[in-house]
Amino acid sequence: MKARCLAFVLLAAGIPFGRTAIGATLEPLTHQPPAYVGPNQPFLLTDGSVLFQDDSFTGFWKLTPDAAGGYLDGTWTKVASLPSAWNYGPYAYASAVLADGRVLIEGGEYNLGGPFSLTNQGAIYDPVADSWTEAAPPPGWDYIGDASSIVMPNGKFLLGNKLDQRIAELDPATMTWTALGSAGADEDFNAEEGWTLLPDGTFITVDVFAAPMTKRYTYTDAENAGSWTSLGATQGSLAWDYNKPPIIFPGGSYVPPGETGQCMLMPGTTVFCTGASDDQPAHPAHTAILDTTTMTWGTGPDFPPGDDAGDTSAVLLPNGNVLVSATSGQLYEFDGGTLAPTLSAGTPARLIVLPSGEVLVNGFDVELYTPDDTNPHPLAIAQIIDLPFFLIPGNTYRVIGYQLNGISQAQAFGDEIQAPTNYPLVRLTGSGGDVHYARTHDHSSMGVQTGFSNTVWTWFDVPADMQAGTYRIETVANGVPSNHTCIRVLSADAIFADPFELCAPFGAACAYRIRVPKRDDRRRERRR
Repeated sequence: MKARCLAFVLLAAGIPFGRTAIGATLEPLTHQPPAYVGPNQPFLLTDGSVLFQDDSFTGFWKLTPDAAGGYLDGTWTKVASLPSAWNYGPYAYASAVLADGRVLIEGGEYNLGGPFSLTNQGAIYDPVADSWTEAAPPPGWDYIGDASSIVMPNGKFLLGNKLDQRIAELDPATMTWTALGSAGADEDFNAEEGWTLLPDGTFITVDVFAAPMTKRYTYTDAENAGSWTSLGATQGSLAWDYNKPPIIFPGGSYVPPGETGQCMLMPGTTVFCTGASDDQPAHPAHTAILDTTTMTWGTGPDFPPGDDAGDTSAVLLPNGNVLVSATSGQLYEFDGGTLAPTLSAGTPARLIVLPSGEVLVNGFDVELYTPDDTNPHPLAIAQIIDLPFFLIPGNTYRVIGYQLNGISQAQAFGDEIQAPTNYPLVRLTGSGGDVHYARTHDHSSMGVQTGFSNTVWTWFDVPADMQAGTYRIETVANGVPSNHTCIRVLSADAIFADPFELCAPFGAACAYRIRVPKRDDRRRERRR
């Protein structure tokens, strides 16, 4: 894992077409997965490991970073499979890492490698128990398939029906569904639409059925509430209708409306959206830029002839640029003005930003992409304001701060295969460079750009096998570390430490910023 500088810096200057981003690297992992996992979508778990589905459709693997927190030499572990008795092994589904740390999968365009089925089955993975539980569909939903989905700031999961206008909300605490409103959708349906969360708790989408129109959903957490409003048209259509014939499935036939690219909230008030095309030179794939202050669209740079972002993957880099894996396998970086080619994965790869700041690129091989500018964007750096005075292995604690969730969902696909990373991880680094992730869960918010006036928090579990000592502690979201401080990990029978000695192993490089608890706080910590 390379060191990440926390200095406030400007974004790198744009690089015009025809030049490769100097210094960007793409390196295969030292240990490739024991089973083929490409190009399935990786999921970042809240303990810093990464969950992959393999090509059996029911098998899953976990990539764990090495002792120094690096992923290049990470190790692979087989985890629980979807039980064969369920006859459920989906591809192209709605999904999310939930606020409680579990991974939810709903539907699937295909099941067990079979024909187009739009299955309504679902499952939820508990990484602590290493087990799967079946997840029921919304009442009356016989088909789900490759559906739109999003996790709202309150932690509830919204699912869009592919075949009509319906939206259902899942409460992960009770695993019960509620029907939400869809007024304003007109004659539209949710097929092939990706949903992008904004800081105010609304979300936007590119309307593939009614291209080049776009729309915005105002969410209300109540039965039959919530509605769509028009955001107008983009100057160039971001959707492309491939005029595919109707596809037969058990419930009838489905007429594909086309495909689009991804939308990504960038630092500040900009959303960058990419488009699809048939890759003919006369049909360049467009991009568009939404100003969320005025809710108006501007024109972005086109992809070069013969390439597009339809049904591909994109992430927000720690430096604030958007990295797009195009249909050709070429990777592009958008810096707010210029769309520049970097390196090629050779195939349309699935992307996820790691806590190390690197991007995991899952294509023919599993690789790590490091941009030439590794400095985090200043708006993305969260601030810890409150921590416990010390930690005891095996116990659960809370960290409070500003903007701990990050500034963006930071991951998007054209529609399905959602794996946003807008949730905090907790990283503890020892004086010898050893790195430990304390599993986080039950975040107070799953919002984005929550700001520096509203506090948010998460709970974290200190690994039971951690050695006593002094550690640097920080949160990480979207690959960007927060400010950091030092904290003492005690053994269960340790005598309370002098707070002014906590930073000694790190010297001046580890500023002491956490509050000193009152005497009664210390007694409560002892009793945990």
